[in-house]
Amino acid sequence: MKPVLLIVDDERGTRNVLTQALEDGYEVYAAANGKTAREIMRSEPVDILLTDLRLGGESGMDLIDEARRAEHPPTCIMMTAYGSPDTAAEAKKHGAYYFLTKPLNLDEVELLLRQAAHTRNLETRNRELAARLQPTTGLHDMLGDSAAMRIIFDRIRQVAPTNTTVLIEGETGTGKELVARALHALSPRSKGKFVAVNCAALSPQLMESELFGHEKGAFTGAMHRRIGRFEEADGGTLFLDEIGEMDIATQVKLLRVLAERTIERVGSNEPVSVDVRIVAATNRHLQDMVEAGSFRQDLFQRLNVVDIQLPPLRARAGDIVLMANAFLQRLCEENHKPAMTLSRAALEKLRRYDWPGNVRQLRTAIEHGVVMCEGSSITPRDLPDYLNTAPPKKESVAELPEPDDELNLAAVEWRTICRALQITGGNRSNAAKLLGISRRTLQRKMADHPESLTITYP
Repeated sequence: MKPVLLIVDDERGTRNVLTQALEDGYEVYAAANGKTAREIMRSEPVDILLTDLRLGGESGMDLIDEARRAEHPPTCIMMTAYGSPDTAAEAKKHGAYYFLTKPLNLDEVELLLRQAAHTRNLETRNRELAARLQPTTGLHDMLGDSAAMRIIFDRIRQVAPTNTTVLIEGETGTGKELVARALHALSPRSKGKFVAVNCAALSPQLMESELFGHEKGAFTGAMHRRIGRFEEADGGTLFLDEIGEMDIATQVKLLRVLAERTIERVGSNEPVSVDVRIVAATNRHLQDMVEAGSFRQDLFQRLNVVDIQLPPLRARAGDIVLMANAFLQRLCEENHKPAMTLSRAALEKLRRYDWPGNVRQLRTAIEHGVVMCEGSSITPRDLPDYLNTAPPKKESVAELPEPDDELNLAAVEWRTICRALQITGGNRSNAAKLLGISRRTLQRKMADHPESLTITYP
């Protein structure tokens, strides 16, 4: 579909020359004055406005001002025979994409229009991407349109209205706290408090007091009674992040709270009832920790009522462009920058990177680009250095066996196992959970396929 170009000039000769030169590549409309131009813009979705500065008794600046107020404003280019640096600067302030001086060079005009059309196309794609993100806004800024994330969103919506304890597992930076906040926001507890505790940031000596509170004089320095995070979250949700870092002694106390729904402040034997929903998260493999004896089996079972496995970003590469554009829009606003686009080369750099820091690292990379970009389109040189020096992403993934002409149960089972390993990035514990089997069963089945030892996963 050709871009729609509106040429506005009070000189008939200029209108005719431009129309004849450009009509093969554009759907061209021509107007001799501002009134006719406005009528065309009200009836046609103009992509590019090419207007003269002087339109009889009217200024092309005013026409650009009006065009820029449209819901989807056209890309505006000013042309004039009375050019000066001050006039060009003024045109840019009014929102002109470029300033051309007459007499016009048709080659220059054609090149400029191609660039303007490309920029316009990118802006349109960004709006479409933003529109696609709208269904996820009710999930606390969680982004994604891949099959894996649609499953996650469905599970959150299904589990959120209940009081069920939830365990969220995923690598650092995958958005575990966002899932916890979405579970709270979509629950009947949303009017209560959402209280987050990072278990990795607290020593075993401080953990008990932080969670359960303490009485005055309970220990040196306890000058006043202090309520803990459980009491603070009463009626709401308590998010225990990095639960795998909790020491065994505190695990025992947490298990009692989950069973009895009461806590005791440090220095007191008086039970205090609490109505709290527990959402826990970890970047470690708790089942492996249970087998190693560093995490209690009974607590794991209490926490793992509903398990949400967040895939790493490399396992849902199709979301990268979608998320990058969404982050770009937000970060331009936060950093008081004009709207920007990501060049095709920059998008390719993003798409081919492995993202060990996952979604958090992607957002940081886009923020770096927004801050460093001096134009309207982010290029690879605006992105962090590691994106430009990293080796190309391995495109090899687990080889799925091709289905035989006849149905073969063993082959179908092996394809399913390979797919689960592919989704989880080769993590056997998570793949076993996805398949609904034990880790030992998965290992036994993999032992029947020696080639599994040489498979690489994204």
